[in-house]
Amino acid sequence: MALSDKQKHHIEAWQASGLTKSAYCRQTGLNVKTFGRWCRLARQAADSDAPALIPVRLQPESTASGSLSLRWPQGHVLEIPGSVSPHWLGELLQCLA
Repeated sequence: MALSDKQKHHIEAWQASGLTKSAYCRQTGLNVKTFGRWCRLARQAADSDAPALIPVRLQPESTASGSLSLRWPQGHVLEIPGSVSPHWLGELLQCLA
């Protein structure tokens, strides 16, 4: 089931409000269980829209050492030997995404 523009607007307004789901529903007269279902559907749609490929940027210093450093925007770093199988690495990245 695709969400209507009105439902998406309510989800965005709730996220911007800083209120709990219950408090937002009380203010707007929405049923909390119905609103919770909308949020789950929106989250599932966002998860299914996730890219199948992960962008990678190679930097010269990473290949010179014979190891790879994978860096996430959140600051996590994973260092692995350059000899790691690309297939194994792809499976690992899918699990971490």
